[in-house]
Amino acid sequence: MRSPRFRHAARTTALGTAALVAALSLTACQGGDSSAADSAAPAANAPAARPAASDGSGSDKGAAASGADSSQDSGSLGEGTSGSGSTEAKPASDRHAGKHADTPASTRQAGGKDKDPVTRACDGGNTELTLKPVTRPLNHMLLTVTNTGSTACNAYYHPFLRFGEAQSAPQVFEESKPQAVVTLNPGQSAYAGVMTSSADGSGTGGYSTRKLSVNFQGRTGGGSSGPSANVPLGKAVYVDSTLTVTYWQSDMGDALMY
Repeated sequence: MRSPRFRHAARTTALGTAALVAALSLTACQGGDSSAADSAAPAANAPAARPAASDGSGSDKGAAASGADSSQDSGSLGEGTSGSGSTEAKPASDRHAGKHADTPASTRQAGGKDKDPVTRACDGGNTELTLKPVTRPLNHMLLTVTNTGSTACNAYYHPFLRFGEAQSAPQVFEESKPQAVVTLNPGQSAYAGVMTSSADGSGTGGYSTRKLSVNFQGRTGGGSSGPSANVPLGKAVYVDSTLTVTYWQSDMGDALMY
């Protein structure tokens, strides 16, 4: 039979063992919680992992789109950058060229700028003249001057006619004065009507001649300019004091209206 002292010692030992086991269990639990907390802290504080470069989703797609827009904008300013496709960006000077880009400069100047005005007078040195009779009006002839030169000339005012040995120029139909000077390009002609004598016989001092010389006027008028021209006559022409001439006309019909 165990003594009371032994039972007390055994109880004390059992209680101590239980207390030690409880203490160890509590320490183990606290250590586990601390380790879990320590493990969780780095995970919470660690920076988020960047998506792989091959992943085209998310912000990288936005950045790529922004970069594409930037490249397009640069191309529109003539940077000459190329995109991801096969189409190459063209310089702005090619894309935004004006509508005259393919037009030669010489063509644009001809369309937008007037030619230099003609100031050279027609005269006996750059023309050829003929005098032909007409059926209507009566006693009229048509004087034709043709530019035989290589440049344009102006038939200013009216011609000065000298039939035979006349000492004065004939009268002029002032109402025949045109609104503009008649300009003759090479090969073109102008006309003047000549009334040689009155139809009713009212003229005086008539005579016949086969000789005619013509003088031209310059830009300022008032007298002859340049060399004169001798006009061949097929047969004698009768003239009297009513001899009258028109201004130079561009149309022969206008020259024979007077």
